[in-house]
Amino acid sequence: MSLPEIIAHRGASHAAPENTSSAVRLAWAEGADAVEADFRLTADGHIVAIHDETTGRVAGLDHVVAETTLAELKRLDVGRWKDACFAGERPATLAELLSTVPDGRRFLAEIKCGDEIVPQLARCLIESGKAAEQLVVISYNTDVLRGTKRLLPEVCTYLVAKFEQSKGRWTPTADDLVERAEQYSLDGLVLKAQAPIDAEFVHRVKAAGLTLCTWAVDEFPLARRLIQAGVDGIITNQPADLRAELTSC
Repeated sequence: MSLPEIIAHRGASHAAPENTSSAVRLAWAEGADAVEADFRLTADGHIVAIHDETTGRVAGLDHVVAETTLAELKRLDVGRWKDACFAGERPATLAELLSTVPDGRRFLAEIKCGDEIVPQLARCLIESGKAAEQLVVISYNTDVLRGTKRLLPEVCTYLVAKFEQSKGRWTPTADDLVERAEQYSLDGLVLKAQAPIDAEFVHRVKAAGLTLCTWAVDEFPLARRLIQAGVDGIITNQPADLRAELTSC
């Protein structure tokens, strides 16, 4: 069975605190083909790795990221909540995480805020020195993706989306997503791994020239089903375990 790209969700976040240098470095050590991490803009214009609008869940102290400086955020412990062995882990910046990316592997930066981040995002990606094919910007926010594509046309941009079900019908459809991707000149989709994604769905997306990744997949039977459907990438919290299970089949 040919494996799709194995992408570590917020780093190897099953074993290490999400969106930290520890989680990202562990993902590379475990052989992940790519890493995905979440980013927001600080009050003083830096890009920091964190999923939520506030720091309460991962740091205990509740600060609004957009209203807090990088120096203030760097005083927070974002590792202890996971395990005492990670005590003292500080929030990572985009630049710090990009510096860890090995040759031949990719980094997916999911932007969790608005397009005010785009100018600084473009600067960070350029200054990283990484090849354009190693970098992907993903977001639910099409303004972020459109702005990134305008400044960095060679960097891939993927739309993040999930599905809703009503009266037995799933939305959005493959056609809806393809139309939206074409409207914003996007390169791919990152979709929640849900029932609509089957071989026909994947064929429709890939026939439009789009890459299709799914998140977040830790169950081996689901991963196998998605591989059989033909997805290009699987985003997982357990990159080493998933690869080992899939290659043993």
